[in-house]
Order: sequence, then C-alpha cells, then structure tokens
Amino acid sequence: MEVAVFDTYVKKKDGGYLHFDIIVTKDTPFDEVLTYGNIYLQSKKGEGLNISRKDCRFCHITEIIPRWETQIRQNGYYIHELEGCQ
Repeated sequence: MEVAVFDTYVKKKDGGYLHFDIIVTKDTPFDEVLTYGNIYLQSKKGEGLNISRKDCRFCHITEIIPRWETQIRQNGYYIHELEGCQ
C-alpha cells in the first residue's frame, strides 16, 4: 500500500516548533489530514494549538512500513514525531 506523507510544523507558544509527519492513505482528502493533525495536537497536554493550511504540506508518496500500518488501518493516520514533540 502507498501512503502520503505531510510534513507539518506548528509554532508553539514558547516560540519553538512541533515538527511531525502526518501519514495517511494516498487518497485521504487534505481537510481530513488537517483534522488528524489537530487530533494529535489535542493529545499534547497544555499546548492548545491548531494546524492551519500553511502549517502542513504534502511531501511525498511512499510505501507503507509495518510500524505505520496498524495505526493507519485503525485510526486513518499515523503521526511520526520528528522535533519538539516530546
């Protein structure tokens, strides 16, 4: 299965950034990608952030890897945390 990777940077209240990828099936509408990103951000306690269209950009299509597959099949998406997410 091929998936779409959306590179996402959201500015934190302290001026830093949360950098993560939102990985979805390649036919997922962009508005749904943003919804998934906002669900993820709500799980980050105390941040109170939202994703705008300028924060999230399509990056590329790639083959799915097993680590992502279970969550994509269950939830529709996988979040790959990169910087500032811990």
